[in-house]
Amino acid sequence: MAERAAWTSLLVALLVLGLKALAYRLTGSVALLSDALESTVNVVAALLALFAIRFAARPPDATHPFGHTKAEYLSAVLEGVFILLAAFFIAKEALPRLLHPTPLEDLGPGLVVSLLASTLNGLLAYRLISLGKALRSPALAADGYHVLSDVLTSLGVLLGVGLAWATGFWALDPLLALLVAGNILLMGFRLVRESLGGLMDEGLSPEEVARIQALIARELSGKALEVHDLKTRKAGHRAFLEFHLVVPGSLTVAEAHALCDRLERALEAEVPGLSVTIHVEPESERQA
Repeated sequence: MAERAAWTSLLVALLVLGLKALAYRLTGSVALLSDALESTVNVVAALLALFAIRFAARPPDATHPFGHTKAEYLSAVLEGVFILLAAFFIAKEALPRLLHPTPLEDLGPGLVVSLLASTLNGLLAYRLISLGKALRSPALAADGYHVLSDVLTSLGVLLGVGLAWATGFWALDPLLALLVAGNILLMGFRLVRESLGGLMDEGLSPEEVARIQALIARELSGKALEVHDLKTRKAGHRAFLEFHLVVPGSLTVAEAHALCDRLERALEAEVPGLSVTIHVEPESERQA
């Protein structure tokens, strides 16, 4: 499902890029050019997401025993870099026009074409974000939020260019382009920061850890003495949990093993994609 969504994202990104390029050709608006350049990044991002999702789906092997899921974070980092480059090129085009504002022509058809492109992008963003959350896919979620940012930017550009057309204040066109550049610059920095967190083995959110701790306490009530050294990390759609479980000395190895199996099944049902490692210890290792 994730790969199919990535293919859809790529095809829609190409269509939207074509429509926005047409809108720029019809109007000559540097703000609409900046919008089209951002869509160029969307195409690159969709290609990277598709590659990352296909690579991340590979099963664990001898050299990657924990799987290949971190490939999705690499995709998101590269997407952030391309976003930063797009911001640079937008600013490069807008600054000269800010010093020498130019009246625009044939805005009506161009704005209609751009609005159509934004509508397609809005539908795509909703689909990608929903699937990214459901499948715990950083690549799909990053692509979806990027497209959503593009939609909001495009709507702002359309409003601003319309105002410039209505008022004759043509400096609004390059000013809007610079605002677009600043917006996607922030988005690029945010995306790179979040993706680097995943590459650096960032743990699960405090809310997820609290949910895990509550489940462990509920499942082990009266059956174990203590849980300590609980650690988590995430890698793409997978998450990893490990902790030490202190059990009474009267428990046999078979009983302790059965207890761990039951706990692992409960945890994996609570957090899809979770891989659990439990280190069983005798009561002499109790810390509390």
